[in-house]
Amino acid sequence: MKKIKYNKALEELEQIVAEIENEEISVDDLAEKVERASKLIQACKDTLSKTEADVDKILSGLNEDE
Repeated sequence: MKKIKYNKALEELEQIVAEIENEEISVDDLAEKVERASKLIQACKDTLSKTEADVDKILSGLNEDE
């Protein structure tokens, strides 16, 4: 999966959930949509983890300067 921006992934996830909730997805397409949602969730988790690590690193640098 190519790199996708967090907000774009979240938007697509929300769309998939809405389609499932509104029963707009056929049974034939459900597995494909669930697989796509799984990949989007992983991409979001990866982005959040990286952002958290970056913020922690920045904050640690600030604490060292004190």
